[in-house]
Amino acid sequence: MNSKKLTTFIFVAMLIGIAVGYIVNQFYPANIDAYCDQITLLSKIFLRLIKMIIAPLVFSTLVVGVAKLGDIKVVGRIGGKTLAWFFFATIISLSLGMLLVNLFQPGIGMKLSLPDANLSAGVQKAAINPKDFITHLVPESFFQAMAGNEILQIIIFSLLFGLACAGIHVKSKPIVDGLESLSHVMLKITTFVMNVAPIAVFAAISSIVAKQGLGVLSQYLFLIVEFYFGLFLLWIILFVLGYLWVGKRISHLFVSIKESVLLAFSTASSESAFPKLMEQLERFGCPKNIVSFTLPLGYSFNLDGSMMYMTFASLFIAQAYHIELSFYEQLSMLLTLMLTSKGIAGVPRASLVVISGALAQFHIPEAGLLLLMGIDQILDMGRSATNVFGNAVATVAVSKWEKGLK
Repeated sequence: MNSKKLTTFIFVAMLIGIAVGYIVNQFYPANIDAYCDQITLLSKIFLRLIKMIIAPLVFSTLVVGVAKLGDIKVVGRIGGKTLAWFFFATIISLSLGMLLVNLFQPGIGMKLSLPDANLSAGVQKAAINPKDFITHLVPESFFQAMAGNEILQIIIFSLLFGLACAGIHVKSKPIVDGLESLSHVMLKITTFVMNVAPIAVFAAISSIVAKQGLGVLSQYLFLIVEFYFGLFLLWIILFVLGYLWVGKRISHLFVSIKESVLLAFSTASSESAFPKLMEQLERFGCPKNIVSFTLPLGYSFNLDGSMMYMTFASLFIAQAYHIELSFYEQLSMLLTLMLTSKGIAGVPRASLVVISGALAQFHIPEAGLLLLMGIDQILDMGRSATNVFGNAVATVAVSKWEKGLK
């Protein structure tokens, strides 16, 4: 299936999913749970197929990318530029979320009383502990990291492995060539998996609408509109930054990656778009070694949409319970979220996990997360698409910075 056909099928699948979900919600209420349990099996299988690909793809492409850079100084230079862009984009995303939620104050109208201190939202707290975070970076076993899809640990091992291959030059050529062949095989598997994406999109969308109905959009309409307005502003900022770096070519980037953006939006998973995004950025003109280096790092360190959502959601919950936070407390929360959010891209409901930990630190009821559970999937669609776009812009920017953009 070619790119245009796949994009069309994904979009049509979204529309059909909304229609079918609405019919189930309105006319077969007794069968909603059974329908959702059965139909979500299709989207779960698709996401598992994607996750099956990611670990070997990241390992093979990153090792080959680092090995072909050939010089530790080059790796350090590109890594420094990449992390500098990520840090700048993260600050912008978090700050924009904090600014908008203070400006619009979407939680004020909730007028909720403080809940029972023992009431929990059922989300495991993220430990806000720099020591544990740093320790977690280093894998005890490479195979354990691969089996658990621990992307940060795989990246650390892959960087060391790639640097070692670069250090012994000719002796490592058979290994590097083998891993390059593996990366091509994994990308071919990606092509097979992507052909069933429309089915997964239909399943995911119809399940959401069937269970929650279209009414969930009106119930939280104010919050949803404000958040998506914030994402729109963030896209403009990222587009402007990209334009300053690469000029008019940035306008063609969205066209080149629209399929990946739509897939991330419809499945509410930026991870699902990773393999396809890799191919599209290479076709856009980014050097393969920079794509292989920057994009995996971006999926752990540069989740722009999720960053904005975290400050937005945390302060929304505080407003709902009329808990006032000073500017310095909000700034402290921003920095806390920035540090604790790194490397959790593969965790289910990752943003909620991090938010839960931040709420506990600032004495905001964790049960406030229950306010967001009903619409988290809808909000996650937008932030997942933004994560994909943000990482695409970052990869293009680093490629231009290195004078490698074709």
